[in-house]
Amino acid sequence: MFGRSKQEQLKHRLDTKLNASSDGIDMDVPAEVVNTATVYTGRIFHVDDMTLALTDKQGNKHEISRQVLRHAPCVVMLVHDMSTDRYLIEREYRAGSDMFAYGLPAGLMDEGEDIMEAALRELAEETGVVPDKDTMGVDFVGDFYSSEGMTDELAHIMVLHLGPFKQEKRHFDPDEHVESAWIPWSDLVATRITASNSMIAIQHEALRRLIARHADDENKPSLFS
Repeated sequence: MFGRSKQEQLKHRLDTKLNASSDGIDMDVPAEVVNTATVYTGRIFHVDDMTLALTDKQGNKHEISRQVLRHAPCVVMLVHDMSTDRYLIEREYRAGSDMFAYGLPAGLMDEGEDIMEAALRELAEETGVVPDKDTMGVDFVGDFYSSEGMTDELAHIMVLHLGPFKQEKRHFDPDEHVESAWIPWSDLVATRITASNSMIAIQHEALRRLIARHADDENKPSLFS
């Protein structure tokens, strides 16, 4: 184990435990694509029908079938106005859940665009908020697959802590209709938000606020000191 990073050590421990329940497939051998065909192409995503081969510990191949929804990566932002301690919330129609859902600013990345470029572009387009990048703080929460059993969509999730910002005109796509408003933290955590990526960002911020509050409490003078 000497020389391995903590993450590598953890992976080794997990894999050793999991191997005890193996049905024979060698999960150290990458899956092999036997064939793939695009069976649907739409404006936003396409669907591949795939046959893949998994290798067992004797070297034999076992074919499996999967359909994968191919989707551009996206950005998801919890936006915090530090001067007022308020957060941006949105509402728009979501076809998957068939409802006008509450959520956070988010959107697809353009080809060749980096994560922060996409985040600030989507924020400006949907809400008109244009932060001062020199005073803005960014907590990169992580990169998470929306549903890794069926799609390759990767969500880059972050919390933006804004200093000064400008409010400009919004720019929607022709079939896009989004409402946005600033609300206090207490209202945000009480709102029913059903998008998992949005909830990851909110839970991350809840932990940050809890740690900050605990630190403040420890620094307050005690009556008994």
